[in-house]
Amino acid sequence: MSDINALKAEFLQEYNAHIKRSGADQLLEYLSNNDFFTAPASGRFHLAEAGGLCQHSLNVYKRLKAIVRSEFGDDQRLYSDETIAVCGLLHDVCKVNYYVTEMRNVKEGGNWVQKPYYKVEEKFPYGHGEKSVFIISQYIKLSAEEAMAINWHMGGFDERVKGGSNALSEALAKFKLVLLLHVADIEATYLDEERADIK
Repeated sequence: MSDINALKAEFLQEYNAHIKRSGADQLLEYLSNNDFFTAPASGRFHLAEAGGLCQHSLNVYKRLKAIVRSEFGDDQRLYSDETIAVCGLLHDVCKVNYYVTEMRNVKEGGNWVQKPYYKVEEKFPYGHGEKSVFIISQYIKLSAEEAMAINWHMGGFDERVKGGSNALSEALAKFKLVLLLHVADIEATYLDEERADIK
């Protein structure tokens, strides 16, 4: 179980240290006034628990920092600390107010018991990465590369790709950060985070 207060404190420290552009305070207020710090990262897979979304965002941010350093070296200024923080910490804001807790019957030891679970209750069906870009853009200005990276962070798991869109290939070819953020997201999900469905 996540320590929500500790995760929130760590997130706020990184956010406030690195994200300085106009509107950053209002975006942080939006996150704080909604369920960003208490929401799960998923409904039944990775970090399907209270505080999971914040934990996942921190994990992706740390992975992205490490990947950029590994690929380009400590002195590389291709991506600023702010760009890395914006993409890593905010890529999944589409999941704010996305899950609700409901009860269901589960058989345990031959008896039926009621257990809570996370159910998707999408209030703004705008997609996944593109929804994050939309929400973030209501508060702060994103560069084209930041927007592309957040928009396509799901890579081949994105519903548009599954539907046959070739736009991901173009985005990968034009913007290195698209690949870097996707790899950070996959590494965080499958290397750093426990899946509820295979416990």
